[in-house]
Amino acid sequence: MGLKIGDTAPDFEADTTEGRIKFHDWIGDSWAVLFSHPKDFTPICTTELGYMARIKPEFDRRGVKIIGLSADPVEDHEKWAKDIEETQGAAPNYPIIGDSDLNVAKLYGMLASEEAAGTRTAADNQTVRNVFVIGPDKKIKLILVYPMTTGRNFDEVLRVIDSLQLTAKHRVATPVNWNPGEDVVISGSVSNDEAKKIYGDWKEPKPYIRIVPQPQ
Repeated sequence: MGLKIGDTAPDFEADTTEGRIKFHDWIGDSWAVLFSHPKDFTPICTTELGYMARIKPEFDRRGVKIIGLSADPVEDHEKWAKDIEETQGAAPNYPIIGDSDLNVAKLYGMLASEEAAGTRTAADNQTVRNVFVIGPDKKIKLILVYPMTTGRNFDEVLRVIDSLQLTAKHRVATPVNWNPGEDVVISGSVSNDEAKKIYGDWKEPKPYIRIVPQPQ
């Protein structure tokens, strides 16, 4: 079975563009986003790495560390960074894991265990297009898997992190297309008596839909 939401994110040691890390120690008490790439010098991943560099302050503001991974050596990542800066206007300002032996890709279920490192193309590792959001408790909170032909929407990842952080603090859930500041729904685990104490009144189009303003 592959990794699921709620599983502990596998720990590992690896070299990165910012030195060797032990993953759980690197996360510390923060939230983290691990996003992976099948190979260096690929076009869609180039746009993604540059965009993440530009919006890194948004992750910083939320207390979220970001780390990339590509199934190539760190030395190649450093060369690639120059292309990323030239074409996207920003070089990666966060670590990128070197995973040329595919250890982390396999550990996270992004590749089958029988896949071999060595001479290959990005298409050989095309499942290595994942996003993992990991909480301070080292549990996986979100898993996204993208095809080779579709660039990832990291604004959506930020939106989900806003929801995850809100719902970790308050007993609410966020409805479809929710954005920060909009109404939320009281969690089903909260009884009406508890809800009255916590939230006072609420809108109730159906008994199982109890709508309140976003808690602060």
